[in-house]
Amino acid sequence: MDGHFTGYASLFGVPDLGRDVVVRGAFAGSLARRGPAGVRLLWQHDPAEPIGRWLALREDARGLLVEGRLNLAVQRAREVDALMREGGLDGLSIGFRTLSAAPDRAGYRRLSAVDLWEISLVTFPLQPGARTAPPAGGAPLAAEIRAFARRLAPRRAPPPAHRPAIRLRPAARA
Repeated sequence: MDGHFTGYASLFGVPDLGRDVVVRGAFAGSLARRGPAGVRLLWQHDPAEPIGRWLALREDARGLLVEGRLNLAVQRAREVDALMREGGLDGLSIGFRTLSAAPDRAGYRRLSAVDLWEISLVTFPLQPGARTAPPAGGAPLAAEIRAFARRLAPRRAPPPAHRPAIRLRPAARA
């Protein structure tokens, strides 16, 4: 992995654990104003831990689709890259200011406009479905190692062909 990843930082119409629901179009104004370069890529929402940059941010029918690249010259980014490759880290979380929201009948806050200022790679995202995609080109490293080990392991001999059972006649009684 060269530090490149994609995923969804927010899903439309899906409540998060804070009882917020982002509606389609909520990011449009912010993305038009800031573009990917104006949104920071952070580690665990820590402004002292920038770890890369966003290459593309866009809304689609599902949510906020993101494409980022970790700066592998940064130690924390190398650690994050290793965790992502092995499947140990895949959470995404947005940092924003609410511009327009209204409560709905179910008690959720519907966010119709937000000012997006950062997206973080996190251990536990507030929206459980906000995740990075698996690394391009295959399975996580652990699965690749298991597959390699299976290829190296000696092959078992095939089971013997099925033969009909031989019936023994009972011995004659004297």
